[in-house]
Amino acid sequence: MRALCWNGVNDLAVETVDDPALINPHDVIVAVGLSTTCGSDLHFIDGYLPGMRAGDVIGHEFMGEIVETGSEVTARRVGERVVVPSFIGCASCWYCAHDMWSLCDTTNPNAAAQQPMLGEPTGGIYGYTHPFGGYAGSHAQYIRVPFGDVNCFPVPDGVTDTQAVFLSDAVPTGLMGAEFCDISPGDTVAVWGSGGVGLMAAQSAHLLGAGRTIVIDRIPERLELARKHFGAETIDYSAVDSVEEVLRETTGGRGPDACIDAVGMEGHGTGVQQIYDRVKQLLRLETDRATSLRQAIHACRKGGVVSVLGIYGLTDKFPMGLVTNKSLTIRTSQQQGQRHMSRMFDYIQQGDLDPSYLITHDLPLEDAVHGYDVFKNKEEGCVRAVFRP
Repeated sequence: MRALCWNGVNDLAVETVDDPALINPHDVIVAVGLSTTCGSDLHFIDGYLPGMRAGDVIGHEFMGEIVETGSEVTARRVGERVVVPSFIGCASCWYCAHDMWSLCDTTNPNAAAQQPMLGEPTGGIYGYTHPFGGYAGSHAQYIRVPFGDVNCFPVPDGVTDTQAVFLSDAVPTGLMGAEFCDISPGDTVAVWGSGGVGLMAAQSAHLLGAGRTIVIDRIPERLELARKHFGAETIDYSAVDSVEEVLRETTGGRGPDACIDAVGMEGHGTGVQQIYDRVKQLLRLETDRATSLRQAIHACRKGGVVSVLGIYGLTDKFPMGLVTNKSLTIRTSQQQGQRHMSRMFDYIQQGDLDPSYLITHDLPLEDAVHGYDVFKNKEEGCVRAVFRP
């Protein structure tokens, strides 16, 4: 089959690789209908996350059709159109039983490789380094899905492929981030980053009752999406002296009730701090340019919530004193797509959410290298590229 492979730092290629096969009786094989780029992929593409090997198939956000099932798969059948959460659950361990699917104790065969860095392993994830399981990714014609009965969700009538693909990762990540904020009616929620996850986090905050959502970024067309699709207020951080000051001024001097960081370790900013972070990151003295995280902590009102969706490694200059003295609550997790799936389908069927507007580039899989290039460099107005095998 054809698949998009990682061959080194910033070296991607569409190649012919072996078709996936059933390994255990709970597996299913899915013919990928759509897969999409994700900002977290850029961290290993750029070499900031270790554990990739030449020839690894990448991608973790996808939907498609079941074409083969293992002998012990009972709930799913060949021919079903399904969406698959990016983190793999087993449904049997303590964490899955408590709806913390990304922490599954069963699905990461390389858990020992994660422990020196993370202390405790996560569950497995498709196409996202060997410490995260070493699973082949979704930018391919076919993909093996372990524990198919609990990880494949039939897409109901009325939900299109272009809507369903984002229920694999972007929508549940954003929804989880908004839920972390414990939103009360009328709250002000500020979101750093207007990529796919940031837009879904801000729109979810709106759906959960926020009175105001404020989206911070520097990309005009992305900020326009936030204004157009759910009436967000926006701040172009490159056009102001201080995001924190603007947020305080627009909230009567108090600050937002909750702040969501949807950027992560390759964040952009302005001034001396950005230069300092870029130099330390290039020298591998730290892994993170944590501009958005620091700003969120500074900007959030006393007693508020900072929800962290961006992926981080080792963060320098973390303002822990502010967290304590402002009585902030920090909540973070990898997404738990399985727990949110029925709710996300309901939002779409009721007309409350249509994530397909994230698609700016609809490409054949053979053009995936170009898709990642414009996605990474924010060229051609790219928010998300989807690939069709």
